[in-house]
Amino acid sequence: MNTTKEWLEKYEAVKHLLTAPVNYAEVFEKNEIHGKQLFVLEMGEIIFPTGEILVRDPLVWLHKKEKPYLTKVPTGKYKIETLVAKIEEDHYRYVLTRVKFNENKPVIYYEALKGDENLEGVDNESIFGFMVDAGLATIVDVEIRDKYCDFVDAWYQENPEGNIYDDFFAELFKKNAIENPKYQRKDGDWINFKIPNTDLFIPMIQSGFGDGQYPVYFGYDEKGNLCDVVLEYIPL
Repeated sequence: MNTTKEWLEKYEAVKHLLTAPVNYAEVFEKNEIHGKQLFVLEMGEIIFPTGEILVRDPLVWLHKKEKPYLTKVPTGKYKIETLVAKIEEDHYRYVLTRVKFNENKPVIYYEALKGDENLEGVDNESIFGFMVDAGLATIVDVEIRDKYCDFVDAWYQENPEGNIYDDFFAELFKKNAIENPKYQRKDGDWINFKIPNTDLFIPMIQSGFGDGQYPVYFGYDEKGNLCDVVLEYIPL
């Protein structure tokens, strides 16, 4: 489904209702929120070869037919980081994941949309977001998505009765937890997976409260320049 002129006109009319209730860049600068300590977890680098990106559950909802967001981001290599809240001793929750495109200061965040959402009845409580069914989230360029999907298809051809998480990814999560133990459970809460036979990486991150629907936002500075993209796992 292509984005229509009518959809774009409707979006402009309701765009002001699809803003984030907080400035995520400011939250990343805080040491605590709601009485919980905050930490920033560096997760390596992410590459956007085309600038057409999407956020999905990498084990359930990431398919070649899935549309990227309307907003195209600058191509290049960027750091990916996640804001972590300490809930209690040795118990952490991932709150936000961010990719910064520059050092500009965001002043407003608009929800990321694909251009085919039903905008009838939108209000300031509306969230479109992405669905999570395997407790994981990824942010990925369409070119890398296609390479990852090729890998998954090939794996299932070789393992038709297998489960790619239990039989393949679970070990990588555990290995990463040993190598990067900060803010992780022993079975692991994130990986930055290098797709075999490529130089491309796809992050997989435990979504804050597991399965559900989570919003994604693009941040803009006072001149309307794109600054970052943020995945929100726990509402602030």
